[in-house]
Amino acid sequence: MRYIVSGYIGFDNFGDEAIASSLVQKLKKENAEKITLISSNPQKTAKLYDVNSCGMLKFFIPLLKSDVLISGGGSLLQDVTSIKSLIYYLIVIYSALILNKKVEIFAQGIGPINSILGQFLTRHALKRASKISVRDIHSQELLKNWGIDSELVQDPVLMLDLPHKNQIGTVGVQLRNFQGVNEKFLEKLSKEIKERYSEKKVEILSLQDSVDLDLCKYFASKLKAAGMEKVEVISGLNVNEVIDNISNLECLIAMRFHANVIGIKSGIKTLAINYDPKIQALAEQYHIPMINLDDEDFSDKFEKIN
Repeated sequence: MRYIVSGYIGFDNFGDEAIASSLVQKLKKENAEKITLISSNPQKTAKLYDVNSCGMLKFFIPLLKSDVLISGGGSLLQDVTSIKSLIYYLIVIYSALILNKKVEIFAQGIGPINSILGQFLTRHALKRASKISVRDIHSQELLKNWGIDSELVQDPVLMLDLPHKNQIGTVGVQLRNFQGVNEKFLEKLSKEIKERYSEKKVEILSLQDSVDLDLCKYFASKLKAAGMEKVEVISGLNVNEVIDNISNLECLIAMRFHANVIGIKSGIKTLAINYDPKIQALAEQYHIPMINLDDEDFSDKFEKIN
């Protein structure tokens, strides 16, 4: 089978790139005849995943030459970010349907879709899909209300086969810019890291530089001001480099969902920072310790990874 994949690919967002990596790995295991990823950076994507790639607005000919369109994963079909992005991903789906191609919705989070037009177009398109899998119960319930059956699956990145390297000596801290990550929280976190890992190398990981890099640099400066010398900000990595970097850590303290997933899958000691219900659900499912942004004391949680 010849597959073409539509997703938020080529924008250097670690979570979406990790999903793309997982999907490509899955299709290659199934001996796909040809894989084409629609990307904002086709050359980089083709090299990174060793597949074919085309531009975001140049998908029609590759689609014509494919058998199956896979749309996903992530949260493509929603209009909270932008109605334009929803319309774009629906145009890709409708183009496949018009060309009589099979359409598979892969591990998506559906909605929220607030516009009446968006709801109508999405519902109509999904009713014609050959296969639908969703990553959360809320998406499944939404589709059920629309009279559409779907399969509930785990996040695609949890399907990745990752090596267990676990080198001793380096602690990873992955932060993202978020309203609860204030000076009080950073002060408590830096104090805990200084007390426990003063002799270790500490890597501050920025997984989406446009959003997180300034925060990571600021936190690194706090650790250095506290007397820690072996502190480095890691940025600009592609998805494979991020996975390799995390799998080589002794332990990881992380905010982003997929950073925690990579830590869990790599078998390293992982401490989650809870900023979203999906982080709490992940921590509970895999029995890893978790700190909340407003916790007064982190000591007992850090004890669980030492």
